[in-house]
Amino acid sequence: MKVLSVVHGPEARAETFAPVIEGAGHALDEWSFAWGTPRPQPLDSYDAYFIFGGAMHPDQDALHEWIPEETRWLEWLLAERRPVLGVCLGVQLLARAAGAQVRRLDEAEIGWIDVELSEAGVADPVLGALPARFPALVWHQYTYDVPDDAVELARTARTTQAFRLGDACWGVQFHPEVTQPQLEGWIADFEDPPPDPDGLRRETPERIGAWQQLGRTLCEAFLATASVARV
Repeated sequence: MKVLSVVHGPEARAETFAPVIEGAGHALDEWSFAWGTPRPQPLDSYDAYFIFGGAMHPDQDALHEWIPEETRWLEWLLAERRPVLGVCLGVQLLARAAGAQVRRLDEAEIGWIDVELSEAGVADPVLGALPARFPALVWHQYTYDVPDDAVELARTARTTQAFRLGDACWGVQFHPEVTQPQLEGWIADFEDPPPDPDGLRRETPERIGAWQQLGRTLCEAFLATASVARV
């Protein structure tokens, strides 16, 4: 398959997913609506798509003029039932493209936090590859309403964490792609500090290895499902 990674900045890229995609023999391109650079190939020529996170928020059209263009393109992806997995900002933009509301949380949700799959999540071909309950790396200031006709797949105690829309679109609010160096960069960012940076630094080495394995598992499950969808 030809796979496109859509990014929104250097701080959130394919990371753990990239070796999985390339190791399975798929071709991986990276591109961003924010770059203003030529597309590596026509956007409709790919077989599967990943939409990653970023430091911006899904309703900041005035600050980031490319957000409406990307949202319209995501509307097209959904209409065409192209296999897509959105992560953090990616899931928020997919929810917006599907007509759901996105909004700022009263308090950011950041850290290693337990996520629990719904019954639909346990049965899902992608999210169901994960345990029914697991500690996840969560880092978000916004949330979304689950779109109409979508199925909620996972939650923390506070917020929705995943949905499936139709048979080709998945989104997760947690960060299955994250690596330890990537996370250390986020913690060190003085413009967006976590509430307990020292605690997060202490906890991460104990959890990151198992978490990256779950990230690889999720990526493999999505690619397997996308491969069937594009036959």
